[in-house]
Amino acid sequence: MPVGQLSLAVRPTDRHEERSPRRWRKAELLIGLGYLLLAVGLTWRIDANPAVRVPSSGSRIVESDIYLNIWFMRYAATAVAHGHLPALITTAVNAPHGINLMWNTSMLLPGVLLAPVTLLAGPSASLAVQLVIGFAGSAATLYYVMRRWGVSIAAAAIGGAIYGFSPAMLVAAEDHYHLQFAVLPPLIADAVLRLAAGRGRAVLVGVWLGLLVAAQVFIAEEMLVDTALACLLLVGILFLSRPFRLRARLGGLAAGGAVAAVVALALCVHALLVQFRGPLKETGSPWHVSRYWIDPADFITAPNAVLFHGQYRHFIISTHQWPVETFAYLGWPLLIVVVVALVAFWRDLRIRLAGITFVLLEWMGIGNHKVVIAGWHYPMRLLPWHWLVRIHILNQVLPNRFPILADGAAAMVLVCALDRVFAALPARYPWRGPAVAAAAALVLLPIVPRPVPADHVLPAPAGWQAALRGLHLKAGAPVLMLPYNSNMEDRANPMEWQAMTNAGVSLVGGYCIVPDQHGRAVLCNTGRTLDRAQRASVRHLNWLANDVPRRAGPSRAAMTAAIAAWRPAAVVTADGPDTRLGRYLIKFFGPPTVHEGAVLGWRVQPPAEPAQAVPIWTAPGPAAPVSPAVR
Repeated sequence: MPVGQLSLAVRPTDRHEERSPRRWRKAELLIGLGYLLLAVGLTWRIDANPAVRVPSSGSRIVESDIYLNIWFMRYAATAVAHGHLPALITTAVNAPHGINLMWNTSMLLPGVLLAPVTLLAGPSASLAVQLVIGFAGSAATLYYVMRRWGVSIAAAAIGGAIYGFSPAMLVAAEDHYHLQFAVLPPLIADAVLRLAAGRGRAVLVGVWLGLLVAAQVFIAEEMLVDTALACLLLVGILFLSRPFRLRARLGGLAAGGAVAAVVALALCVHALLVQFRGPLKETGSPWHVSRYWIDPADFITAPNAVLFHGQYRHFIISTHQWPVETFAYLGWPLLIVVVVALVAFWRDLRIRLAGITFVLLEWMGIGNHKVVIAGWHYPMRLLPWHWLVRIHILNQVLPNRFPILADGAAAMVLVCALDRVFAALPARYPWRGPAVAAAAALVLLPIVPRPVPADHVLPAPAGWQAALRGLHLKAGAPVLMLPYNSNMEDRANPMEWQAMTNAGVSLVGGYCIVPDQHGRAVLCNTGRTLDRAQRASVRHLNWLANDVPRRAGPSRAAMTAAIAAWRPAAVVTADGPDTRLGRYLIKFFGPPTVHEGAVLGWRVQPPAEPAQAVPIWTAPGPAAPVSPAVR
């Protein structure tokens, strides 16, 4: 490719490819198969028994985000089984108030597409398939984009692997399925740059871009916002590099962008209206965004997700970070190569675009956090996110996740540099290929991945399903599980029991994002969503469940008021009749309606149906009611 020219057309980059197109097409099929085999190899601990095994972050319990994703997979599959799309507002969890799926990481598109797997093998099996597709698919799409940009087959294969199996992806695989499934961002960036560079018909590219954006909305809106910021950086750098050429193409860029917006809105307008104008709309973020940041040492401190890792756990504790939120590691060799290549091959527009974008994304990833380097306090006003965080929507973005996309930019710089170095070496040197390959291997050695750790999901307690059947509840009836929202080492989240057993009930409470009484986004299992009686009852009931000495259960008045606020059709506990919690509940409710093993259940006075209740969670049988707007 001529120096300084931006090429987005797929074409052979050397004479060998031009002479043997059939041979390099076979090579590309082998590369795709290699990505798939590597993805399976990294997830083998989960794939060995996907029905009950899920990723682990190394903690003593399965992370609540895993159970949340299991729940959403079952939710989508149940809707598909009854012949409709998932309702965007449902009381199947957090009854009686319900949740807005667009404000949660519901992964609606993967959930619908993988519904057959969920119905046949269970929701955790669907998530195992999604992990494999996330790794292999992300690598394959960046490979495809790199080929458009004129990268050779061998170099593009390396670049795709760097992105698809990067440390950031491996860390995301431990807890964040929606981030690890980063298949579409490379395609979105490619379509935007094709419009900016005038490659292809603006209308067709715009339609393609609109479809990609709409699909990403129903995978992970956060990743779409991150990708949009990366695309703005790419187009801005391209404009500064080629202002006159880009100015002549502004018409095509505007036309393609308008088409993309129309297509995306046509597919997403209802969902976005439900999100921003419908019931349970929210503002802000339930997370303290300033706590999600990149420490400069993250770039060179190897996480446990890579083969050669060190004192990672000690580093995480000392810097007050979370293991599943450290995405910035690339290691010294790759960081040095990116900087050197950016300087040495500045005239190569591909390297310039990707290199500057990488630097800016990582810089933004530091967030709005105090940074100290060698005793020097880095002024926060010099951090881009210090200013961007004040913008609506961006104030909900977690900046430490930008490295997921930045790794793709770093991969582009590396592979373009490899092609340039290989082309610069005289062809008469037979060792040039092995030498370049060896250099690439040394650079990538610090980020060699290790298999994703796995853990067993805790099964529903013996008697759980029998007890629910014995209560003779209507489909979608709200059930209060006690202790409330407990997620201790020996107890799974009831959302997982509901999803793994396909129980035809709704749950009071849960783990999800909901608005508080002022419309601010909060976690639904916190005191900000409960009244005084509910908070007191939860606290005292959990004391009983944990057998805290000298702590009594809630007063009868507080418990009565809490039950009236929760409005359950039944109360269930798996603690058994001989525990402190079991004895308290028997004293409060009387003899249990059902007693199956350690599971006790009481029918209570059915509550009045809330006006916005649209539960669709049902066991096999007649279809449950669905919101008419999303049939």
